[in-house]
Amino acid sequence: MAESEKEAALPPKEEFSDWYNELLWMAEIMDVRYPVKGLYVWYPFGFAIRRSTYSIIRELLDNSGHQETLFPLLIPENEFMKEAEHIKGFEDEVYWVTHGGKDPLDVPLALRPTSETAIYPMYKIWVRSHADFPLKLYQVVNTFRYETKHTRPLIRLREITSFKEAHTVHATWEDAEAQVKEAVELYTEIYRRLAVPILRSRRPDWDKFPGADYTDAIDAMMPDGKTLQVGTCHHLGDNFAKTFDITYEDTDGEQRYAHQTCYGISERCIAATLSIHGDDKGLVLPPEIAPVQVVIIPIIFKKGAEEVLAACKDVQARLRKAGVRVEIDASDLRPGAKYYRWEMKGVPLRLEIGPRDLENNVAVAVRRDSGEKEQIPLPEIEAGVLSRFEAIHESLYEKAKAGLESRIFACSDLEEVKEKIQKGVATIPWCGKRDCGLAMEDKIGAGILGIPLEQEGNSKEKCPICGEETGTRVYVARTY
Repeated sequence: MAESEKEAALPPKEEFSDWYNELLWMAEIMDVRYPVKGLYVWYPFGFAIRRSTYSIIRELLDNSGHQETLFPLLIPENEFMKEAEHIKGFEDEVYWVTHGGKDPLDVPLALRPTSETAIYPMYKIWVRSHADFPLKLYQVVNTFRYETKHTRPLIRLREITSFKEAHTVHATWEDAEAQVKEAVELYTEIYRRLAVPILRSRRPDWDKFPGADYTDAIDAMMPDGKTLQVGTCHHLGDNFAKTFDITYEDTDGEQRYAHQTCYGISERCIAATLSIHGDDKGLVLPPEIAPVQVVIIPIIFKKGAEEVLAACKDVQARLRKAGVRVEIDASDLRPGAKYYRWEMKGVPLRLEIGPRDLENNVAVAVRRDSGEKEQIPLPEIEAGVLSRFEAIHESLYEKAKAGLESRIFACSDLEEVKEKIQKGVATIPWCGKRDCGLAMEDKIGAGILGIPLEQEGNSKEKCPICGEETGTRVYVARTY
């Protein structure tokens, strides 16, 4: 490797924090040098990953009866302060606009930390009868939270640049419950498309969304063993409907309060995808979200150079016609330097074409995820590339899934939990009582993540705090 390339090498991934920070700028995802703490700038390459990722999110929501909308950024203080429990959850995080030019505003305006109090005054106007249900709207917006902890690009921000929040309205509590279940399944499918395995759990009561009846959440396991919350789904009951007077006329002509849900996902989905799949060489991107899915490297010698370049351009044209995002690297860099550059950017498939390959009517295909080399006959290049995309995606998912499952530890006592959460996620019996849960967190020095949604039929075990028999186990983890 050339000296210049050595200088640009990433730290090893096992040094996760350093690796992550270096990766974001070396692969041109985000620039952290904006002069406001907790605000970051998307590079065009990173933004292209974002665009493809959010295309998946929009596709799945649109196909499940949701409609995209857009509500204002500014929320009047009198509306924002209506829901007491909700506001208590956000009061230390709100940015306030108090002046218009030099003039004080009659009513201070909050920069949305989340949009319940912006959207629900309009729902009061829009919702009239049972025929209006279900109302399922979503938006992708910037949200602002005065984050005082250590900020980190894509993970802990003061400006969340890519917050997808859905807000639904239903006639009954049970209808809203069914919507929460649908939302969890939608998020599971989103992460399946990103080749990211996830943990699904119900948050303990003290960790639910402020103003909700309950919160179901999605978490990803990061390389350092901590979990990252990458999606939340909240059953709001009729709590906000009572606050904002969202009522409807039922089939008997009676006025009733509506029931609501909301669920959100942010650019943390990208942080999880980059972190879980990446390696010591840089990004490893699932083909669906890779800005460049195939890079063609001409292997040029003095003899036959024109024929090689012509063949590369022909392959590029054919792949583009098949819907593949493909580039030719015809720069003056040595082949090794080109490989290094595109490996850093996570391009799923590299095609090498030289004079000998043309003689054999093939391209050499190199997979980014595994490094495997194969020959694809040039007449079959489209089918050969697309089939490898499927194989790459499945391989990424299965590898990540195996990694997650190997770091979930069933524990029988709290000392074992304290040891295992240094490596991943522990499970431990819990009776479900708040006092026992909080005592458990205090003794462990980490939080109860939640009750697994897939849990059923566990044999009876004893709560490590009170000794009561229980069939419930909970996830315990260190979190971001």
